[in-house]
Order: sequence, then structure tokens, then C-alpha cells
Amino acid sequence: MSQNSRNLLMTVLLALTSFAGLNMVLEFSQAALAACIVLLVVLWTNEALSLAVVSLLPIVLFPAAGILTTKKTTLNYAHPIIFLFLGGFMLAIAVEKTGLHKWIANKMLAIFPKNAKGIVFALVITSGSLSSILSNTTAALLLLPIALFLTDDRRLKMRFTLGIAYGASIGGVLTPIGTPPNLIFMGILQEMKLEAIPFMQWLWLVAPLVLSMFLFTGWLLGLGLGSEKITPDLETGNLDSRQKKVLGLLLGLILLLFVNAPLKPWHDGLGLSEAGILLGTGLLLFIPPFSILHWMEDKNNIPYRIMFLFGAGFSIAAAFTETDLAGVIAVHLVDLVDMGPLYFLLLVAAIVTFTTEITSNTALISIMLPILYKISQNAGIDSRLFMMTATVCASYAFLLPIATPPNAIAMSSGAVDVKTMIRYGIILNFTGIVLILIVAKTLWIHWI
Repeated sequence: MSQNSRNLLMTVLLALTSFAGLNMVLEFSQAALAACIVLLVVLWTNEALSLAVVSLLPIVLFPAAGILTTKKTTLNYAHPIIFLFLGGFMLAIAVEKTGLHKWIANKMLAIFPKNAKGIVFALVITSGSLSSILSNTTAALLLLPIALFLTDDRRLKMRFTLGIAYGASIGGVLTPIGTPPNLIFMGILQEMKLEAIPFMQWLWLVAPLVLSMFLFTGWLLGLGLGSEKITPDLETGNLDSRQKKVLGLLLGLILLLFVNAPLKPWHDGLGLSEAGILLGTGLLLFIPPFSILHWMEDKNNIPYRIMFLFGAGFSIAAAFTETDLAGVIAVHLVDLVDMGPLYFLLLVAAIVTFTTEITSNTALISIMLPILYKISQNAGIDSRLFMMTATVCASYAFLLPIATPPNAIAMSSGAVDVKTMIRYGIILNFTGIVLILIVAKTLWIHWI
């Protein structure tokens, strides 16, 4: 029997055992949902089946177990947030295809000193900045070849590679479209009929956290490095016509998102759907005069498996509400709020940060947010503060290679070993928790 077969068998047995135990204390549909979540999360972790296959299982499992109907389940795979992500990834493909990322990286690297410490800061901030508008996976993949090219010193390669991976995770939270948990959060706000956080408001709310993490990460990875001069050999020429088109489209998109966002009391916004804006911008890349993307040529670069993962995440969130499993868990956890909002916030941050090290952050946040919503409702406190804290913490996992795609990409380069990632990651995990709590209690609590 192959390793994948053994993993699959053990996962199924674990899910069945979970159902048998939970069915004694929960309703059938609630126990079935919990067992399905165990099955999905473990399969996402041990990769006994491909990510896309596992992410489509709720369409079969939820109706079969009486959790959700097929229609209610499949509706989550056409959530507007998924099309927002699709448009964003079309832009990412165009940036990579035209080589615009190298030009952007060169411009940002030019700002910093041409020594080892300066390059570390440059890569952290460049990766984070790209990750705020592209997926963190894409940002890490685009910049990794640059980091490996800059030097032959293995110690420096390790620092540069970790800088890109950590920077991508840090910067991904800067915008609502930068990382999957952010998109899940925005989607669940819509599902719960809570007020959405406009694009530009999100940006300035999270900017202090991101900037602080950039500076600390650059300082940490730069410890012990000398003043060795490094001269990167990136593209320094003028932009060609295709690159100018993509850059113009990106700048136009940012301007439109800014104008579309309400800025009370001065501006009510345009009221356009951000999903429609992103998807429309992505589709423009196929149309003259842009004609940067071609369907037959570029369709295979679209991450359909991640879109299915979003659908699974939204389905789990909907199932929590439908079966009221979130309410049952919330009843048992609501007493923890009595320890004080700050301590409860710390507990939420710690649980999410360290749990996401071994589980899919998308799946985890899909499970946590409905629970936090119910707890907040029962305790009479603002749910969005706790939900946003959990969402950001889900991306700030730096300890293990399986924690985030950028971590896995860094490990795949061969420049980083697990022991080194753990050594730096544990420091960044705790630093992230502390900084998130500070920003949440001083800024977010007054504005969301």
C-alpha cells in the first residue's frame, strides 16, 4: 500500500471515529459536519489527495450527510469573492508574462543600500508590496529566482529567501485581495449582513502593522550580516509597450478602487462591486488594445484549485450557520470573554496563529469566523474586531514549511532548512501576535 493510500485510510478512520464520539453529544448534522471538517483539514494537510479534489468533496459530502443541500453547497463555489480573486490572478499572470515584476523589483531594490542588510530589507518590502496586489504565492514565486541569483553565498541565499517568503505573508494582509483569508473574511461579512470594510479603509487600518513587521523582519534577518557589497543585475532598461499597458492598467485599477471606496464624510464612493472591478480589469487583458493574455495560452496558469478551495471554505462557513454548530461551540466558549476583551483577543490570536501552522489557513479561518461571530453576539461585543484579528493572524504563521505557500516555496528552493525556518519563525510568530494586539486595541477598535 502506498503512503498516500495509508494516509487516506487513516484520515477516513479518524473522521469516522470523530463522528462516532461527537454524535453522542451533538445533533447528527452537527457531528457529521465536524467529522467532514476533520476529513477535509487532515486531507489538506497530509496531501493524500490533491488540493482541488479535496476542495470539491463538500459538494458530495454535505448533501449526503444532510448538512446542506447540493444547491446551497454549490452556490458557495460561485461566491463573488472568488471572481474577485480570478480577476486579481489574471493581473498577476500578465505581470509575470510581461516581466513587469523584474522592473518593479529593480526600482524598489534601488532605494536600498547595495549591501547584504539593504538587500534583505529590499526583498522583504518588495515581496510584501507585490503580495498586497498579487497573491502571496505569486509574489514569492516571482521574486525567488531573483533572490537566488543575487549571491552564491549560501548563508545570504537563506536570508534572502526567507525575506521573500516572510515578506509575502506580511504584505499579503495589506489589502483585502492580498491573501485568501482576507477574501474569506470579506465574504463572510457579506453573509452575516455585517458592514463591509472598504478597500482604502482596510489599507490604512493595516498599514501600521505591516510596516512594523517589515522593519522587524528586515532587522531580524539582517542580524550578523556584514557590509558585503551586492550589485543586483536586474532589468534596468525602459518599459516596453506591453509592460506600459499592464502598469497603466494596474495604476488605473488602484485609482478606481480608491475612488470607489467611501471616505466619510467627504465622499460616498461609487458603489461599484469590487469583484466586478477586479474581474473586469482582468478581462481587459484579453481585449484589444491590451491583448496581453490569450485564453488558450494562459488558461492553465489560472489557479482553479485555489478557487475550489475558496468554495470549500465558504461552504464550511455556511454549514456552520445552517447546522448552528457555531452557536453550540460559542455557548461553551463565551464564558472566556469574561476574562476581559484583551485577554480573549490574545487567546484568539494565539490559537489562530499556531493552529494555522499545521492546517490550511483558508479552512481554519472559514471555521473560526462563524464561531467568533456567534461568541461576539452572545457576549454583546463587536464581532468584526475579533474576526479581523483572527483573519490577519491566519496569514502570520512563519514557523513551518506547510504553514503558508510562501514558506513552502522557500523550502523548495533548497536554500532553507526546517530548523532555520523554525528558529526565525517562532520569533516572528510571537512578534506578530503582540503587534496585532497593539494595533487592534489602539486603532482597529475605534474604526471597525
